Amino acid sequence: MSETPPEPVNKILRVTSAAFAVVFALFVASALTLPTARAATSLGLVSEGTTGLQVLQTLLQFGWFLVAIVGYLAISDQRNLVRIARPTPRDAALILVGGLGLFAFQYGALVVLGELGLTTGQNQAVVPDGNPVTYYALMVAVSLLVVGPVEEALFRGVVQGGLRRAFDAVPSILMASAMFGLVHLVAVSGTPGERWAYVAVAVVLGAVLGLLYEHTDNVLVPGLAHGMYNAVIYVELLRQSL
Repeated sequence: MSETPPEPVNKILRVTSAAFAVVFALFVASALTLPTARAATSLGLVSEGTTGLQVLQTLLQFGWFLVAIVGYLAISDQRNLVRIARPTPRDAALILVGGLGLFAFQYGALVVLGELGLTTGQNQAVVPDGNPVTYYALMVAVSLLVVGPVEEALFRGVVQGGLRRAFDAVPSILMASAMFGLVHLVAVSGTPGERWAYVAVAVVLGAVLGLLYEHTDNVLVPGLAHGMYNAVIYVELLRQSL
């Protein structure tokens, strides 16, 4: 029978394992998204420089993210780490309030930063390659059903859930949120200050999602709240482009 490692060692192992899970998911997605997208274009399923290809790349990226998550859980023998349940009416209310609350917070943060003469960088996911109306309309559904749930399965389920086995709730949420924010740095354009301002906002948003997971013990709650937050952003962009 294997012995439980001493508490300081266990904490180091949990942090290392959480960081590895993030790096592993990023590696798998970055290594396989482009080749599979190229295969789709070579088969004539989508064309270069089109909205269809951009949306497909997003679906492939998060599809490979999900494959990496499942692979990590299998390799580490932690299949019960990501806790999923059918949302209750109370969960549904938290999803609605959480998603809209995240959007309201981001809007308020941008107003405050603007008053200070600051701004955040731009996430390349909101920059369409083709028709903006079609892209934004499709991304409403993709964000709600794919992007939000998959990102939360990684950062709240795997990362926060793993850290929670060695740390109390607050440090687990904060560390998972910090990793969540840092991952977005590579997807944001702008000056260094603008990019780090974006990361700071993302860290706070991640902390709210972490609280939802801690409170409900169901990754679908922060997953759908995150998806709703992203979807509301695309709805607003769609409105502006009409």
